[in-house]
Amino acid sequence: MTTKSPKELAFLHDLYVATDWGERFAALVDDHVRLPNEGRALYVAAGTGGHALALQARAGGKLELLCVDENIECLELAQTKAVVLHQETGFQREDPKALSFNDNEFDLVLGDASFTPRADLKPALAEMVRVAKPAVSVAWWLPTASSFGEFFSIYWEALLRAGLEGLGGEVEQLIAELPTISDVENWAHQVGLESVTSATTPEEFAYDSGEQFLASPLITDFLIPKWLQPLPESETDRVVSELARIVDEERHTADFSLTLKATLVLGKKIRN
Repeated sequence: MTTKSPKELAFLHDLYVATDWGERFAALVDDHVRLPNEGRALYVAAGTGGHALALQARAGGKLELLCVDENIECLELAQTKAVVLHQETGFQREDPKALSFNDNEFDLVLGDASFTPRADLKPALAEMVRVAKPAVSVAWWLPTASSFGEFFSIYWEALLRAGLEGLGGEVEQLIAELPTISDVENWAHQVGLESVTSATTPEEFAYDSGEQFLASPLITDFLIPKWLQPLPESETDRVVSELARIVDEERHTADFSLTLKATLVLGKKIRN
């Protein structure tokens, strides 16, 4: 598996991830989050900006939208889109766990946590709540427990076939890292939200062969690198080959499906 540059990954994210993976979560946001008529809104981890710019177009010029992301290459693509669309949406680089804004600054805060490591989820949510004004909405979205179960099953088998059964505990850890809906709702209460609700939709990504599965940029460049991280580098290619073989064996004549439990959590910042 080849390593791509940050600029290449930004283009792949824009072409293949934002338009499929991202749209599954964007639909939840569009269905459940009400945009304010005016004021300032913050979009954390806005990526290459497609969804944020669509929200800006829907909200109109009275809502000032600021988009932040850690990835400067993604922000450059987003800024280019805004220029083409003649939108005045703002973009700047920020660490989601340490936002540079003052307390109580925004009239709506949105956050994409779909690729955020579990250890960073609650700190990032706390920052989103901190910068929101009292009584305004804060919404964030992420995969929750039972996502990717089909992959973890074949990953376990691939490790066995490769003689790496001692790493089976790493698969268990990956499964355990996915928070439950109860987890994320509790975190929302703990960092200062009330009237917390959530919405979850099961989504599927279908692949007609092991080759297609592993050729997908979403899988190869954005999901699998984390999942394969515990492997010795010398064993990675062998395990990947086993994964492709198992996908083809198990799917028979049907597609191999990867399930995502896409979850949106929405609440209002406590007034006090």
